[in-house]
Amino acid sequence: MGIATTGAEQLRIGGLTPLTSLDYPGELAAVIYCRGCPWRCPYCHNADLQDATGPSALGWRHIVSFLEVRRGLLDAVVLSGGEPTAQQALPGALAEIRKLGFKTGLHTGGPYPDRLAALLPLLDWVALDIKALPEDYPRITGAPGSGERAWQSLRLLLDAGIDLEVRTTPMPGLDDTGYLTRLFARLAAAGVETYALQQCRTVGPSAGMPAPRQIKIDDAALVAARGAFPHFTLRAV
Repeated sequence: MGIATTGAEQLRIGGLTPLTSLDYPGELAAVIYCRGCPWRCPYCHNADLQDATGPSALGWRHIVSFLEVRRGLLDAVVLSGGEPTAQQALPGALAEIRKLGFKTGLHTGGPYPDRLAALLPLLDWVALDIKALPEDYPRITGAPGSGERAWQSLRLLLDAGIDLEVRTTPMPGLDDTGYLTRLFARLAAAGVETYALQQCRTVGPSAGMPAPRQIKIDDAALVAARGAFPHFTLRAV
């Protein structure tokens, strides 16, 4: 499948983190946040980026100028969101970033496996958000078939052998030890080796809950995760 690598100027940008050591493993990186997402997860920590029609906070030429003066200081650039693969301008943006000499990373939920497949030649590392078992995705995203697409993206990335971290931020109702252990087992059986379990800070009434609460991963689930994956990280988001 061919891939277009023009039109980066059309990338709708919601924000920029100029320096981070957390968003691309082992590298100093900048993060570009892309607007737009086809899913409406109630615990999304970047919900302000879900609307694809919102104004761009920065233009692409500003991003290029920023990166040009940081050659030798930054190692990588990560495209996050929102959902970066929702934008047709993403291939062109990744191609320009690589031409500037930076490694490229992508944070994605995997809603568009065909688009993701076309992006593989332009990517050095991917963080894929697997939210739940496939059949439970509509409870989280509000989108029928979203689980099948996300897990298809997982299979695609594993088969491609790209440097990959799979991560899960459990949603209330899908966060008990028994459920998470089943999720871990399925991911491990699929071939996932690097995995991060993320504790959502709070979830409020928008998630159908009477009051905000902290999601805390039980110790038993942490033991199960450490046993399932050779490389396991627990983090807060």
